Amino acid sequence: MSLSLIIPVYNEVNQIEFSLKKLTKFKKIFKKIEIIFINDFCSDGTDKIIKNFIKKHRYIKLYNNKKKGLGSAIEVGIIKSTNQYVCIFMSDMSDDLNDLKKYYKIISGNNLDAVLGTRFSSMSKIKNYPKIKFILNRIFNNFVRIILWSNYNDFTNAFKIYKRKTLLKLLPFVSENFNIFLELPLKIIIRKYNYSVISINWKNRSRGKSKFKIKELSSMYLYTLFYCLLEKILLINKK
Repeated sequence: MSLSLIIPVYNEVNQIEFSLKKLTKFKKIFKKIEIIFINDFCSDGTDKIIKNFIKKHRYIKLYNNKKKGLGSAIEVGIIKSTNQYVCIFMSDMSDDLNDLKKYYKIISGNNLDAVLGTRFSSMSKIKNYPKIKFILNRIFNNFVRIILWSNYNDFTNAFKIYKRKTLLKLLPFVSENFNIFLELPLKIIIRKYNYSVISINWKNRSRGKSKFKIKELSSMYLYTLFYCLLEKILLINKK
């Protein structure tokens, strides 16, 4: 099993040790795995905790982001990764590690460029999703789905798995924050890469504080959406 797990971190001192312990136990399932943390300019000592774990767990790696923001952090992680498949995973452990096993089995057993998870299917289990965030999520994601005539309904979900060589073709990214998680599936779908959609589970973080700010990010999501739609129009005109 050849997997690179990319985990961006920003000021997660109250969460990161718990996450590291969970991840080191899970590592036993994979024969070849690297867990890549990208330090997005932490100022609370999160990076120091990770460095202490690296001393005993050499498959854990830590790199510093070059330009503050999730988009840049993900880009650094992709470039630094070395394995065939790349999964983006959030440090708050809101996603289910058992779904990672499902992801890997599907993408490695089929000719796919990506497996896109949805938290909003009849088989998904969601715990403690904030109500306002849930409503806005459903409105925006269904708006995008209708525009693209897509069967996918969770574009903004961070937790997905890709072929590394496919991700490299998507560079450079235009998104600087959480909107990177919208840009990635949009490019996969618009450029007609092979992908599959599966149901996944999600639970709200129990430690630390979320960095997601709805008011600050709404314009960023719209920018990414219109940028990718423009790319779609240009691709159609080339044919």
